[in-house]
Amino acid sequence: MARKLNGIELTRYDDLFKTDAEREADQQERVQIVPAEQVFPYARQPYSVDRPSADLVRLMDSIERTGIAEPLIVRPRSEGGYEIISGHRRDYCAKAVGLDTRPVLVRNYSDEEADILVVDYNINREDLLPSEKAKAYKLKLDAMKRQGQRTDLTSRQLGTKLRADEILAEKAEDSARQIQRYVRLNKLIPPLLDAVDAGTLKFVPAADFLSHLSEKEQTYLLLVMERDEVSPSLGQAQRLKQLSGEGKLENNIIDLIMREEKPLERKVTIRNDRLQKYFPASYTPKQMEDVIIKLLEGWHRKRQQEMSR
Repeated sequence: MARKLNGIELTRYDDLFKTDAEREADQQERVQIVPAEQVFPYARQPYSVDRPSADLVRLMDSIERTGIAEPLIVRPRSEGGYEIISGHRRDYCAKAVGLDTRPVLVRNYSDEEADILVVDYNINREDLLPSEKAKAYKLKLDAMKRQGQRTDLTSRQLGTKLRADEILAEKAEDSARQIQRYVRLNKLIPPLLDAVDAGTLKFVPAADFLSHLSEKEQTYLLLVMERDEVSPSLGQAQRLKQLSGEGKLENNIIDLIMREEKPLERKVTIRNDRLQKYFPASYTPKQMEDVIIKLLEGWHRKRQQEMSR
């Protein structure tokens, strides 16, 4: 520590011989080790952190063996402790394996900056559910709006200014059009959004059409879907939206539309154990598929020849 002599601050002996790079490093942020109980999840975190996946298992194994390799990025909480901006899954895994401290980098972010960064740090994860992307994009859009940025998702580009969906697309792997769709998913009632996550309700019909239905209309549609074990096709979803916009979508109309017969999908699934005995163990699924297609083509030609005799 520097000493003062008659009001004059003296430089420490060691500091006299530091390089400029070392002095700059002294000014940079340092990793701090804090107790785990002082670290809290971000209040508006849009992503799930505990959904089982191979990636999460690998992360947990790594943290159990060697600890947290990359420090969490946090900001101070007004009520004490820190909230996580980046590192929710690292924190979850560390908690699961019993680590009682966390390495952190403390930064002072505004609410708007924090919302945007929380979204950006994870938006390109491959295992995100549609509902997670929907919440994440809306969180960032709302933050941008509070910052005074333009957030009209429907207007065209003016001059050199970019629309909000275009700005989001610069950070994400989704196109501006796809981002618009994800944001529309927030208009769905929770059970329909769950159905999109589960794959029982298709993404495009849900985002482009069903999200425009009123809460009452969506609730009755959900009843019909569960009762009759059906899901609206793209064409059905278009008609539901059109009639809703015209104020004509009564419950009996939803029933009629959803009871329309759809072309049957012809789907054949062959169990792996039935296929394996016909192929070498080294064959990949693609190689197996190529062989099956060639055999079917030969069978088809032979059948055509027999029918032409």
